[in-house]
Amino acid sequence: MPAAPRIITTIITTTMTDPRHLVRLLAWMSPAFPTGGFAYSHGLEWAIEAGDITDAGTLSTWLHDVLRHGAGWTDSVLLRHAHRSAASPETLRDLTALAIAVAPARERRDEALNQGRAFALAASPWTTDAPPADAPYPVVVGALTGSQRIPEDDSVIAYLQVLATNLISAAVRLIPLGQTDGLRVLAGLEPTILALAAGSRSATLDDIGGCAFRSDIAAMRHETQYTRLFRS
Repeated sequence: MPAAPRIITTIITTTMTDPRHLVRLLAWMSPAFPTGGFAYSHGLEWAIEAGDITDAGTLSTWLHDVLRHGAGWTDSVLLRHAHRSAASPETLRDLTALAIAVAPARERRDEALNQGRAFALAASPWTTDAPPADAPYPVVVGALTGSQRIPEDDSVIAYLQVLATNLISAAVRLIPLGQTDGLRVLAGLEPTILALAAGSRSATLDDIGGCAFRSDIAAMRHETQYTRLFRS
């Protein structure tokens, strides 16, 4: 008799986020959450005036570099370590000092600190945990999501998504760019966001660093830009 055919069964498992965690993450990482993100362009304003960004294609390339080689990578690593150290005030102070030290420009430092303070204040109705004092945005987000036991990977992905969304919103107003083109850029950044989140999972603090030099120069040049709509 012929051998019986083998039946191969594939079992796919997923981790379901606690509904309370999901609700909080959706609220905290919404572009409408009052962190003041709408007031910052992360140097985009100067890059657009200089002609580096002129349309959806050049915006997509710029944001890809910012995410993979600039603030996106650095913030992902800082957020993860703050998440894991949510119960250690001393470690969070060290992370705060490191995050401030690696800011490449005054406006970048102020952007991170001001959004961190605003985020901590706005999130206070959900938690009694004291956030790090005067900490940059990724450190505060990591500390609060960690203390609330919101999954680390979800927190990083949501953070990167809102970072990209806020910058696209700034570009829509500055280029100007249509909303549909802006959404196409956001959709196109999805693989970059997911890959960056996965790549930062095992990163140490020694892995912090970037090479988005043009973005850093844009942040510095924005400080003396003659006409400005944004604070960075």
